[in-house]
Amino acid sequence: MADKLPEGALKESLAKLPGWTLAKNGAAISKTFQFKGFSQAWAFMSRVALLAEKMNHHPEWFNVYNRIEITLNTHDAGGITDLDLKMAGEMNKYAA
Repeated sequence: MADKLPEGALKESLAKLPGWTLAKNGAAISKTFQFKGFSQAWAFMSRVALLAEKMNHHPEWFNVYNRIEITLNTHDAGGITDLDLKMAGEMNKYAA
């Protein structure tokens, strides 16, 4: 099981992830991705799904047409871990 990140390390790492924000309760990070159309959004979700399976770490997401709202946290750790930050970084790369 991954360990929950200390607040200082979390804020420092989050500053390096454009567009990701910390939830008010500090237990999750989230970002809304917007694409040109549904097909591009779906392609992004497909790539993320493969990554999630590979990492055995699955996001919470909501999709409407070209917009995807994603929330990440590590339930077993009760907050945010390196897994969440790594996944968020990969998602940013996929969306670029």
